[in-house]
Amino acid sequence: MFVDDLVKEFYDVVSKNKILILVNYDVDAICAAKIFQYILRFDNVVYVLVPVKTTTELKKTYEEQKAEIKHIVLINCGGSLDIVDILEPEEDIIFFITDSHRPTDICNVYSSSQIRILATPEGDEKIPEFDDIFIDEESSEEDSNSDDLNNDSNNDSIEKRQNKRRTLQQNAFIKRKERRNWEEKRKKLLFDYTQFSYYGRSSAILMYDLAWKLHRESIDILWWGIIGITEQYIFGKTENMRYLKEVELIGDHIGRICEPIINYSDLNSISQTVPSNDTSNLRIESEKDLLLALYRHWTIESSLRYSMFTAVSLKLWTVKGEKRLKQILAEMGLPLSESRQMYHSMDLNLRKQFFGMMEKMSNTHNLLHLTYPSFILHQGFKTRYQSSDYVYSMIATLESNIHGNSSTECFYNTMDSLSRSKKNLLDEGIERAKWILTNMFRHIQAALDMRQVILAGPFYYLIIQEGTLNSQHYSNPQLLIMLATFALRAQVASSHKNKNTRLPLIASAVLDSDKDTCIIVGIPPITESLPRSFFGKAFEQVANKTNIDISLDYFDSSIASMQIKDRPTFFDALTALLS
Repeated sequence: MFVDDLVKEFYDVVSKNKILILVNYDVDAICAAKIFQYILRFDNVVYVLVPVKTTTELKKTYEEQKAEIKHIVLINCGGSLDIVDILEPEEDIIFFITDSHRPTDICNVYSSSQIRILATPEGDEKIPEFDDIFIDEESSEEDSNSDDLNNDSNNDSIEKRQNKRRTLQQNAFIKRKERRNWEEKRKKLLFDYTQFSYYGRSSAILMYDLAWKLHRESIDILWWGIIGITEQYIFGKTENMRYLKEVELIGDHIGRICEPIINYSDLNSISQTVPSNDTSNLRIESEKDLLLALYRHWTIESSLRYSMFTAVSLKLWTVKGEKRLKQILAEMGLPLSESRQMYHSMDLNLRKQFFGMMEKMSNTHNLLHLTYPSFILHQGFKTRYQSSDYVYSMIATLESNIHGNSSTECFYNTMDSLSRSKKNLLDEGIERAKWILTNMFRHIQAALDMRQVILAGPFYYLIIQEGTLNSQHYSNPQLLIMLATFALRAQVASSHKNKNTRLPLIASAVLDSDKDTCIIVGIPPITESLPRSFFGKAFEQVANKTNIDISLDYFDSSIASMQIKDRPTFFDALTALLS
């Protein structure tokens, strides 16, 4: 069931006992967990926080931690699963779910005892009515009526018994027909409700709402909420109108919190997430920014070349695109010597004029929608950080095991990078993100040159072959999704056929070379204004119709894993299904 009052129906309940918090491996979930962690520390509430990547890990963690736990909070995991059926908990255990994955499982929606969903249903969810999905198991009236018939057999004439039997048979037939119609309607309603997977409101923003209502808000946790919604926007998980509404609400919070004089004495004494240095100059500003990745921490030329937006718009993998890049820099009056040194080392006048020059160039060079409303974090006279800088840094820290760290270590390093006292982790993540974006562009360039993005009728597909340079990093779902999105947009930009703009793409990479398994992700067409993917339901149907052992273990239903040897059969079955 849905929770209307976050304070009374959620926080006042969970804050009385030890809490188990299970968090998915994504930026929005980590920001939400960081905010909730801050609130709990403020009130000295005991909790255990464990990251989980798959349903299997969710089950394992629950079994290990469930002793003496009555309240479990799931962040960006479990909302689209029947939690009671999967975990089989004791009747006194209550699950509180904040999950941006949609659609929400219908059993969770109508569970009145053990499942509490920390959100209000959105208008576009179209949740089926209870009576259309669930029905009470009725006792068989036919048996009881037949027993009555046998009991009265000695008293009634043969003709009366025959009439009564005929009436009972007609009633039974009508009820069976009504039941079949109800089941067909139920099946259709459930299919319509679950056929597309998409994302709802950011969990980090929802947790910030809780902090605000508890009067625990601060600049730090507002910034963490901003990072959560920014991650959704720059990776196409939310539509523009929803993002603009959130930006407007965040602007109101900034106006209230970011005042000239702010008392941080309580924060420093209670939360370890706030450093001891002076924070009187800490502020957040809302302003338009460029869809250029990490340009404040990179060179202008590199950011233009390796950002997905400009790379696709200018087709920078081609010789002609490279010439257009040089032309843009020349028209802006930006010498190559300036564009190839770090942004903070550029001439001050050129730096001040850069944003305005890029805006002017956007109309003449097919760079529409280059700017978007964003947020900047200022801390005194130190380097400014855009919210997307944090997003790229966190993804790089979370997903790329470049230094051989375990997934759990990467998760906690990513969470620590949100703390201003751990600025070194943020900067290390930014450097790693630049390497990832560079490698991703080169991979797309090679894939297009070698025609590795293949049209298979109803969709494109791209297979990252084992042994390809740095291919092991694409075993991480988020990086593979980023690569697949880049590949689809680049392929559509290179194609001269309009119908190809409506096609989705599937990308696959090696998951575990020792077990010969691969991971597969599905990307919806780029023409979708609201990004909805049908691949979750398609993968499920292929798994049911074939003998392939397909694992749908991730919380995002459009991600699957299987044996590499079964991949060609899987693609054939998917092609037949979608044709």
